[in-house]
Amino acid sequence: MKALVFFRFIILIGVNVLVLGCYAQKSVSKSTSPNVILIMADDLGYGDVGFNGNKNIITPYLDSMSKEGVKFTNFYAAAPLCSPTRASVLTGRSPFRQGIFAAHTGGMRPAEKTISEILKKEGYQTGFFGKWHVGWLEPDKVESRGNYSPPWHHGYDETFATKSAVPTWNPTKTPDGWTSFGAREDGFWGGSIYVQNGKPVTSNLEGDDSRIIMDRAIPFIEKSISNDKPFFATIWFHTPHEPVVAGPEYLAKYPNLSLAQKHLYGAITAMDDQIGRLRNFLKDKNIDENTIIFFCSDNGPSDPLAKKGIASAGPFRGHKHQMWEGGLRVPSLILWPEHIKAGQVSNYQSSTVDYLPTILDMLNIPIDKKIPLDGVSLKPVVLDNYSKERTVPIASGYQRLYKKTELYAYISGKYKICIPEVGKDMMLFDLSTDPSESHDLASEKPELLKKMIAGLEEVKESWRLSREGKDYQW
Repeated sequence: MKALVFFRFIILIGVNVLVLGCYAQKSVSKSTSPNVILIMADDLGYGDVGFNGNKNIITPYLDSMSKEGVKFTNFYAAAPLCSPTRASVLTGRSPFRQGIFAAHTGGMRPAEKTISEILKKEGYQTGFFGKWHVGWLEPDKVESRGNYSPPWHHGYDETFATKSAVPTWNPTKTPDGWTSFGAREDGFWGGSIYVQNGKPVTSNLEGDDSRIIMDRAIPFIEKSISNDKPFFATIWFHTPHEPVVAGPEYLAKYPNLSLAQKHLYGAITAMDDQIGRLRNFLKDKNIDENTIIFFCSDNGPSDPLAKKGIASAGPFRGHKHQMWEGGLRVPSLILWPEHIKAGQVSNYQSSTVDYLPTILDMLNIPIDKKIPLDGVSLKPVVLDNYSKERTVPIASGYQRLYKKTELYAYISGKYKICIPEVGKDMMLFDLSTDPSESHDLASEKPELLKKMIAGLEEVKESWRLSREGKDYQW
């Protein structure tokens, strides 16, 4: 009997040791879990960064990051405008599934599962800084086309956000000569205001907007480090969305350019400086090698700036609001020092919808398979140099009441179909031989066109079912 009791006691001790060991191991793994930073520029054209071949613009930190990690040459925004793309980043799902059809239209649904919510449950400190644009921040200021849906409703602990665009220099003041929406006669910006943790911000809002944003992001990261917690930081700059203004220091860096281009390039360089400031901070804190950084733009360059030759989509046709490659294909890189082999250039077709599954895969967090995603994990691409053709098509588009706009693009392998702009019919291009979309193959390959339209319609039906509530049922 005594022997039996002793044997049971030994087993109990063993079980407790095992449980405690597992708990300790879990705690350690949490404190050493990779940090994640999502950085997004606003209306940054494919050709407006040094690492994509622009020899005039000064972006040394981004250029260095592209050499230290993976540069994507075939990376797509989920839509050629702000709000839909941002929704896709947070959810891994097409904005059409969520009812975010265009800018200032709809808002993030409460039932959508965001990357910030998922990581928060995994023990991450979560912070959002910059342009939100997937829902109103002030409940008493909601307009007819939008919903109150602030970032603190979607898994973010710390926030410093605007609903939409602000000037890139002195964000509370209307720039000289700016007469479109947001301008006020008294000199103060009448559009979006900064809201920090649910309250309007009035201090430290002078000078470069990218610096103003980073002034809030870095203390959040520092606090997470002090608390021995991994962090997930979303930093979405306003640069270089109009009104794009650069301060005197940055204007002076481009003495031989036109004033408009000085402002554009200067604002981008100012943003690059703040990204460099962030990198240096991570290195000083010895967490650079344990931090994964994603960088991209939300769409191609702004219409007016591109049309005037000020902003550039690089070798691609079109700009923001168009389904041409110039509206959809954006600069992109992923950096994870000592984990991702430096100097990679990937032509793998990829998209903003891929961010959520990629992050979860990198962090070994299971994906809820009950919720349909439109993205795929890029982990094999960045860590294992996977180079096979993407098997999941990339579909994008947007709708708005203006001119009854309803535009789509569908990319499968080397072929792309699209209604590129209002007034055009469905077109077909072979992107492998015609990346500038100069030769429409619709009349030459009617069967292929028909097949790809059918593929797009299948995707659109899936979007419709999600939008109407199928994904949100118990």
